[in-house]
Amino acid sequence: MAKKVVATLKVQGGVKYAKVIKAVKSPKTGAYTFKEEIVTEDMVKTVLADK
Repeated sequence: MAKKVVATLKVQGGVKYAKVIKAVKSPKTGAYTFKEEIVTEDMVKTVLADK
């Protein structure tokens, strides 16, 4: 059986975090890959706007 690992990103009274998953198209093969990042909630729009 696999172990289940649970991590919380919320800290009471602290900074809130969000997990951002972007689909990125490979210029060589045309296939999509996914990039995951954990950023603060106020940085979500800037991370998604970057190419």
